[in-house]
Amino acid sequence: MQSVKTQPEKQIITVAHSPDSDDAFMFYALATHKLDTGNIQFEHVLQDIQKLNEEATRGTYEVTAISFHAYAYVADKYFLLPHGASIGDNYGPVLVSRQPETAADISNLKIAVPGTLTSAFLALRIFNPDIKFEVVPFDQIIEAVESGACDAGLLIHEGQLFYEAKGLHKILDLGEWWHEETGLPLPMGGNAIRRDLKPEIIRQASQCLRDSIRYSLDHREDALQYAMQFARDMDPELADRFVAMWVNERTLDYDERGREGVRRLLAEGFARGIIPYAVDVQFVQ
Repeated sequence: MQSVKTQPEKQIITVAHSPDSDDAFMFYALATHKLDTGNIQFEHVLQDIQKLNEEATRGTYEVTAISFHAYAYVADKYFLLPHGASIGDNYGPVLVSRQPETAADISNLKIAVPGTLTSAFLALRIFNPDIKFEVVPFDQIIEAVESGACDAGLLIHEGQLFYEAKGLHKILDLGEWWHEETGLPLPMGGNAIRRDLKPEIIRQASQCLRDSIRYSLDHREDALQYAMQFARDMDPELADRFVAMWVNERTLDYDERGREGVRRLLAEGFARGIIPYAVDVQFVQ
């Protein structure tokens, strides 16, 4: 009697990321099954970055997008993956207002921020710890400023590209300020993987993520077309600009300046009393 070969059982790895065009671009090959992922079956969960940061404190997902600020509080549960970072070199989150303001006015403004665990919020507090703020979902911040509910808004994601078209004024680009102060890129978010997974699964998942980013960069038109469904009314040209800002060769590998940017951001947060302890930043090798 001929024996029947059974397929090895696949390990399900949940990948959680934001419903944004840059993350969608990055995960295009995995989400559309363009890659051989071996014995790993990836399942995708889409949530707002603030929610992802909160879930990471509970170790909910095996792989998760995460703000580097939030990583300070989950470093005992997660390693940083060496691929998938959003890092701005001389550009970053933009603080905008309805009326023209200067950086000297920041302490007098109520600022809409996208979450207290975001790296944008950490960078703003490093710039000026004396701020008044209200947490507003990132895709509602421009509306909060336009309506007068808040005096200013801290923009991440695509709002960085079209706030001028809404008649808003730039107070400060935190990426430009950070570059002037440190000479380093300003890291916003990355991907992290749970420490309790088997080492071979961690290595394999890391390689799959890198392969997905590489595939998207090599098949840019197809990946961008897929990402457009998450582009929130951006036209293709604007979406392409936005994706290029946050998914590029540094997304494949931080390089040493990128890694030093992460270490410096968290060290500055600790030195200024924003983060309660020094953070040992550990990457998957």
